[in-house]
Amino acid sequence: MARQLAAEGCQLALHYKRSAADAEALAQELRARHGTEPLLIAGDLADPETPARLMDAAIEHFGCLHGLVNNASLYSPAPFGAITPGDWAAMEAVHLRAPLFLTQVAAPYLRKTSGAVVNIGDIHAEIPLRGYLPYSVTKAGLLALTRALAKELGPEIRVNSVSPGVVLWAEDKDPPDGDQQGLIERNALKRVGSPEDIAGAIAYLLFDAPYVTGHNLVVDGGRMLY
Repeated sequence: MARQLAAEGCQLALHYKRSAADAEALAQELRARHGTEPLLIAGDLADPETPARLMDAAIEHFGCLHGLVNNASLYSPAPFGAITPGDWAAMEAVHLRAPLFLTQVAAPYLRKTSGAVVNIGDIHAEIPLRGYLPYSVTKAGLLALTRALAKELGPEIRVNSVSPGVVLWAEDKDPPDGDQQGLIERNALKRVGSPEDIAGAIAYLLFDAPYVTGHNLVVDGGRMLY
């Protein structure tokens, strides 16, 4: 996503939680390839103070804001019957609370530029994944948040989401709803997507969709047809 947006000419504020070395390596790559100078900001999105701190840092550095991509996510199992309040709170904090309050603190700056917000969902928001109830339900909440924010922030700010299908395998393990080859067969295009497919969808919604808001763009190769 960062590579695609840098190639489009964006100056980027990149958030990370603990992966400082990976973030710096990406920043160095973007400097070398695109002549951009990314701003790296560390923070735990479960901390209620983080959204305002991230936005303050970005505005102080760049002076304006044209787009916000809410991409942070947790993906971990929580079998029904063993779900804890902590399981729910962790998912809700990252998938719902952080996007809401990041958007809220970003809104005054996005209104000035007629900017856009893109939230990253998941096809399992609409087809829940067994054994991942807090994940699936909070991602479904993110789609509802997308539509609600589109109403709240129009007409100046557009708000959309992108829901990936089979793009990257989690930890090189078979998914909980079948093996990898089986999932590929239950996909109209019979292949795995790429991160570039998702990045291209984000760029479209940010730059090339002036009459699209409140929409969830599913990028799944036809997985939801099965």
